[in-house]
Amino acid sequence: MELIPSFQVDHTKIVPGIFESRLDVIGKEYVTTFDIRMKKPNTEPAIHINAMHTIEHIVATFIRNDKEWRDRIIYWGPMGCLTGCYLIVKGHPTGKDILPLMIRAFEFCANYDGEVPGANPVNCGNYILHDLNMALYEAKLYAEILKSNPCFEYPTEKRTETEKGQIFYDS
Repeated sequence: MELIPSFQVDHTKIVPGIFESRLDVIGKEYVTTFDIRMKKPNTEPAIHINAMHTIEHIVATFIRNDKEWRDRIIYWGPMGCLTGCYLIVKGHPTGKDILPLMIRAFEFCANYDGEVPGANPVNCGNYILHDLNMALYEAKLYAEILKSNPCFEYPTEKRTETEKGQIFYDS
């Protein structure tokens, strides 16, 4: 099988930040996938799955309720490698455009005090797989990176466009 473009990005060079991972055209509409990279891959420890699950619940709830962005959010969820999340939105905003949303979301998560939204057997498929304290810690670290030194450009050499109009970063 052919290696998919997202696995062709050089993960030895990625740092925490907000990156446009791909741009798809569906009909006449753009759909943008962002790599919300919280950890340097293969260098820093990955985020523990319990903490990532909690971050997923809190941030997803926050962004889907954000008055400015809620109608544009398609998907929010963790990467399998547990070094960040994917955010998929309608349209073609830049990483700098979504930076204020991500800062608000991760500050909200870092200061969250209460029951994790949807963390019960009716609303979640693995409701005991949560760690609020570690989620608060990881969210605070990432919010600080976003406020002090956000990175928006993958370390890449070129972009690849498929015949279907999908655009990927390639390194």
